[in-house]
Amino acid sequence: MKTSITKRPSEMEVKDAIAVILSCRESYDTSLNYAIEYCRYGLTCTGDELRVQCLYILNNIQKWRPECAKEVRATLKAFTK
Repeated sequence: MKTSITKRPSEMEVKDAIAVILSCRESYDTSLNYAIEYCRYGLTCTGDELRVQCLYILNNIQKWRPECAKEVRATLKAFTK
């Protein structure tokens, strides 16, 4: 059986993923309406506070569906573990 080794993303990688969410302005009023403030605050956080913000963001981007969404979600989810 082949196992994949995944490393926890760095805080910089997480903040880059959050920046991708914030760059999707056309979704602000629809699928990202609540996530935006969590994302903005997340950019100022570090450590465990950033991990908690990622949980809030993940919960609020469930209906967000651009091409990059799967990768962004995976980054945030890996950071929260």
